[in-house]
Amino acid sequence: MRPLSRLLLASLTTLALIAGACANQQKTEGSSSSTSGGTGGPQATSTIEDVPNEGSATPAPAFKPYEATEGFSIEMPTEPQVERKQVPLGANTVNTAAFSSRTEDGTIYSVSTADYPERLVSSRPPEALLNEGKDGLVKQVQGTIKEESDVTLDGYPGKAYTVSSPVVGEVKARNFLVGPRLYTLLVIYNPNHPNTTADQFLTSLKLVNPPPAVTTATPDAGTDADAGTLEGMDAGTATDAGTPAPRRRKAK
Repeated sequence: MRPLSRLLLASLTTLALIAGACANQQKTEGSSSSTSGGTGGPQATSTIEDVPNEGSATPAPAFKPYEATEGFSIEMPTEPQVERKQVPLGANTVNTAAFSSRTEDGTIYSVSTADYPERLVSSRPPEALLNEGKDGLVKQVQGTIKEESDVTLDGYPGKAYTVSSPVVGEVKARNFLVGPRLYTLLVIYNPNHPNTTADQFLTSLKLVNPPPAVTTATPDAGTDADAGTLEGMDAGTATDAGTPAPRRRKAK
């Protein structure tokens, strides 16, 4: 697996664990009322809570703007839990942050950021990085893609998609590549009860003084532009972009 893919999975692990813990807690809390009903024994249950429809729908949460010191704002239903950490990537360190909020019906709203070395981001097309973010999430929740489309945020490239997961339920997600930063927005909810506020959350991200887009570098012929070649690269010893590459063939 590429180093970038491993890092994407690391930044998503916290969110997946939160969702999994919530689902398991819901399963435990509901086990006392989920009896066999005379069918001959306990039935297999999913980790996804299925709340009976008793004619009174759970009120939609009231979203409020949340401003993060990382340079963005987003609408959240409650004050989010925040986790910031540094993830090693070769000789570099990547700063990650995750903001998660859970409503009374068990729905998870999360946004995370991961700030990668600019040199790594410039070595790959934005589409490749966005797809790795999507594939990393799908793998993490053991899900399958139901739908996906290309989106933008203030001109920055993004990917919108929905994942069906037997582990955490339905996941609506968006990734945006803003300069060297990858944003991941998630809404995780029970697929048997369609979420009517997911789009409100997913479209509420606002950038504050964002950096310019990173220009994808054009590698020389024969040069490995794969992100894996950057795993052990020290940013302080990297070849300057203005220095001619070694072993360049002379024109005849």
